[in-house]
This record gives sequence, structure tokens and C-alpha cells, in this order.
Amino acid sequence: MMLQLREAIREMVRDGDVVALEGFTHLIPFAAGHEIIRQGKRNLTLVRMTPDVIYDQLIGCGCAVKLIFSWGGNPGVGSLHRLRDAVERGWPRPLALEEHSHAGMVAAYAAGASHLPFGILRGYLGSDLPKYNQNIRFIECPFTGERLAAVPAIHPDVTVVHAQKADRRGNVLMWGLVGIQKEAVLAARRSIVTVEEIVDELNAPPNAVVLPAWVVGAVSEVKGGAFPSYAQGYYKRNNAFYKQWDRVSADRETFQSWIERHVMSTRDFDGFKRILEQAVKHA
Repeated sequence: MMLQLREAIREMVRDGDVVALEGFTHLIPFAAGHEIIRQGKRNLTLVRMTPDVIYDQLIGCGCAVKLIFSWGGNPGVGSLHRLRDAVERGWPRPLALEEHSHAGMVAAYAAGASHLPFGILRGYLGSDLPKYNQNIRFIECPFTGERLAAVPAIHPDVTVVHAQKADRRGNVLMWGLVGIQKEAVLAARRSIVTVEEIVDELNAPPNAVVLPAWVVGAVSEVKGGAFPSYAQGYYKRNNAFYKQWDRVSADRETFQSWIERHVMSTRDFDGFKRILEQAVKHA
């Protein structure tokens, strides 16, 4: 169904949920993350293969109690300071970590999408991760006797992704650099897709990713909804923002002031973009 983003987050994201906001450098759902912050959602378990700046913001605003992930950082810049502060000092609240490899996360999402209890992979042998993550187990193949790693399936309560287009029936099209978005949606109990535009016909090219309407809970048109990441065919990545974020997020008070001005004091993502574009332009 077609919903305003504010309504979609209000109806589908609940306190205590397991929430995946997936995107791989491209099509990162910043607008949805900001709306979660505005609505003050709490006690979330956040899941993502590559948590970056939007997860830093969610964690710094106290939305999360746990992070399930396989890599975290400010791409091309460095650490996520709000993530580190939560893990190392418990501010604004303690954050539990469940760390996997990329292959482990893919196996877990694929198992969830296939309605299987766990995923299997050749991996983790010789790694220290099983010492720290009790959800990495080892099993013996019943056919060959090979020792394989197993990870529990990921079943988000809600998955949120951003895409280029949806048609008026709710079918979704994305192309370019994509990650695990399709599997993350299929694995979820509920899903929200923000899109650059709603069109009459998708006209999907070969090898594009199409999510059929029957797996999508809500579609919200949010132009620029991946900004400051990028959407192929619509806008480029705003590299200046990522560099500025390192300075903004390094200090708690600076971070809180930034969130208040850019997120809490804006009505929606359009308001955020207007303020941020002016700030980046005059930096």
C-alpha cells in the first residue's frame, strides 16, 4: 500500500523490534532512519551488513540496544564515533554487539528469506569470531562429514530499503550496486520501501532487482530518500557530508545539536535536505 513515510514508520516499526535498514553504499534508507529517530522508537535490535552513518545516528539517539552486523564504519573516512561511544562507554545507553562476517550475514538473510532455521557456509574456521559470538556454531555435513559453520536465520520484524522506482501496484525496481536488500525484504515480517518516484510502468531492464507487490508492506515516495548516499540515475554520493560527519559525531554535544537542528526540528526529510544542502554548500 502507498503510505506517507511518517505513517509507514508509525504503523510498522514498534519499540523492541528487530529492524534492518539495508543498503550497500548505494540506496541507503536515510529518510526512514531519520523518521525512526523523530518518532523516538526505542529498544531496537538493528541489523545490517554494513552499518554506517545512519546507524551511527540511530545509536547516538538511543534507539538501539543491540547491533547485528558484519562491518561498521564511516566509508572512506574512519570510525563511527557514536557507535564506539555506546560500546565503550555505554552512552547514551549500552549497546550489545553480534558480529559476523559478510558471508555469515548473507547466509543468515538467505536462510530467513527461504524460511529455513539457519544458514550454512564454509567459513569462520580459524577465526576468533566464534569465541565472541555464540550464534556461530559448527555442524557436520550428513553426506560428506565436512565441518561447516551455521548461523541462525535473520527474520527482521521490519526491513526498510530504498529503491529507484515503484509502480502504482506496489512493485519495486532497483538497479545499480545492490547488496542484500531483496533477501532482507523476503526474510522480514513487515517491510517498507522508500522510492525516488512512483510510476505507471517500471519498464525493468534485464538483471534489475524487482520486488513484487506481495512482499512489500508499504511504499513511500521520498525523493532523495537515500541522500547523502546515492541513487544511481538520480544523484551522486555527497562525499563532503561523510567527511563532515566525522567531526560532528566525535563530540556528544556537537552530535546532539546537529540532530536537534537537522532531524528533530525538521518536519520531514525534505526539511532535512534543505538545511543540509545549505550547510554543505557554505562549508
